[in-house]
Amino acid sequence: MTTFQFLVRLITFRPLLYTANALAWTVIYLIPIAPGLITQQFFDSLTGEDTLKAGTWGIIALLLAAALARVVMIYVGCITDVEFRFRVAMILRRNLLGHVLKQPGARAIPVSPGEAISYFRDDVDQTEEAISWSVDVFGLTCFAIVSSYILLKIDVQMTLLVFVPLILVVTVAQLATSRLQKYRAASRESTARVTGAISEMFGNVQAIQVAGAEDRVIERFRRFGETRRKTMLKDKLLGEALDAVFTNAVNLGIGLILLLAGTKMRGGGFTVGDFSLFVYYLTFVTQVISNVGKFMTYFKQMSVALARMLELLQGAPARILTRKAALPLRKGAAQAAEARDDAAPIEAPEPLRSLEVTGLSYRYPDTGRGIADISLRLAGGSFTVVTGAIGAGKTTLVRALLGLLPKDEGTIAWNGRPVEDPAAFFAPARSAYAAQIPRLYSDTLRNNILLGQENDKGKIGRAVHDAVMEYDVAHLQQGLETVVGPRGVKLSGGQMQRTAAARMLVREAELYVFDDVSSALDVETEAKLWDRLFESRGDATCLVVSHRRTALAHADRIIVMKDGRIEDEGTVEQLLASSETFRELWYGDERGKE
Repeated sequence: MTTFQFLVRLITFRPLLYTANALAWTVIYLIPIAPGLITQQFFDSLTGEDTLKAGTWGIIALLLAAALARVVMIYVGCITDVEFRFRVAMILRRNLLGHVLKQPGARAIPVSPGEAISYFRDDVDQTEEAISWSVDVFGLTCFAIVSSYILLKIDVQMTLLVFVPLILVVTVAQLATSRLQKYRAASRESTARVTGAISEMFGNVQAIQVAGAEDRVIERFRRFGETRRKTMLKDKLLGEALDAVFTNAVNLGIGLILLLAGTKMRGGGFTVGDFSLFVYYLTFVTQVISNVGKFMTYFKQMSVALARMLELLQGAPARILTRKAALPLRKGAAQAAEARDDAAPIEAPEPLRSLEVTGLSYRYPDTGRGIADISLRLAGGSFTVVTGAIGAGKTTLVRALLGLLPKDEGTIAWNGRPVEDPAAFFAPARSAYAAQIPRLYSDTLRNNILLGQENDKGKIGRAVHDAVMEYDVAHLQQGLETVVGPRGVKLSGGQMQRTAAARMLVREAELYVFDDVSSALDVETEAKLWDRLFESRGDATCLVVSHRRTALAHADRIIVMKDGRIEDEGTVEQLLASSETFRELWYGDERGKE
């Protein structure tokens, strides 16, 4: 998609609103035509050459009426402009975020979170600015056409001699905007590096302190900051230089008028009113040239913004950015949309009878490690444990199965039917997942468990009980309303894992996937967790990643992994007899307790 096609698709996102906005600002820019003609008549009336014959007070009244009309239209134009600009910005951010959230975890964003924020903020703002300026260019162009026609009727020579040099000056200055585009791209890139460095520092304070790397990190940040200062200075200086050329073009035009008008006025073919009209229109016509130049600058900067946003799409079609979607921005619209959704029948997921995986493979691009040719079958209502040494591929297996990693090969079938998009398919109420490293937010414990789920006291109570958290909740100062801090720092490792388990259990899915959620639990608490899960899960199917004996003892079937492949599978008794790897895990866990 070219930058121009991108611009057109955004303009046609809300065609009626854009048209209304363009018409409003066209009227705003055309209204000064009237005050110019009125001013011409006023100065001609001083020499008795006016044709309006409205008198001084009549002219004042006309000028006030024109000014009032322009104020009213500016108010209307501001409303339409804000309405359109914010819709464009929000649809871009919505589509970007929607695409990122649908991507497997390993491919969500190709940059650091700090850099991604600058994409969502700065590049979307730059695009919004270019769209808004397209309206101004259209309105000012209409003004230029009408005013040029009027001026040409008065004096062709004066019009050409004044405005042609101005157009040439501004055009030459405009040629410099290609360099401005280069500086703007460098400025955006350096700003993204600074933002990313700040994000990394704040996210790894403890690691930096432990390594004694404060000075090196600060020096790296200083270099990024210095590079950003230089690139932004070049960007700013060139932008200001171009603005100075555009602005001072008016003074150049007035000088040309003064040089040429004297001779013509002595000859009687050019009146004082004509002179005032030329000077009055000159500001607006020059503004046209200046604004066209600015729009071209913004347009080129938008091409940089588009290229950066396409990076987040990672090869996906560019049309995703401009895909139309509902934006409930007006008061009550969101509630109405929710009411419609609630009214629609929600299809219950088909009960899981069997989940079959055939030839599943995924390799991490950087290391080449991963899983290869994984085939397994989970029966409905079963409790299956995946075990193996560190680095065997256990977590990679469950993440590839759930679509959190983009599988390289293999098929997945739910009750015999192929799953085309695992990331979208394996979501509540079909599947619920508790990750190896719990992701908690600086919010209340309740909100960390619910994560947008309806606040049903019965459900959250059962989830807290099944996750063996009732004692912890009772002894927290504010119970479920306790704020856990960034990344759950106010909780212990075991409490964080059980919070993740409760978050999963509150969703009442057909398939529960636990990724080593009991590694920080003591033996007694872990035993309670699995016992309560067995009592409450009903017909739900469980896939558990663990090397702990308590989990292995509950398993209907155990899958042993080694070097990214399934080495063996069976019951505890079968594997103790046939698998050396399993014996090492089983007796190693026992020795660790002694």
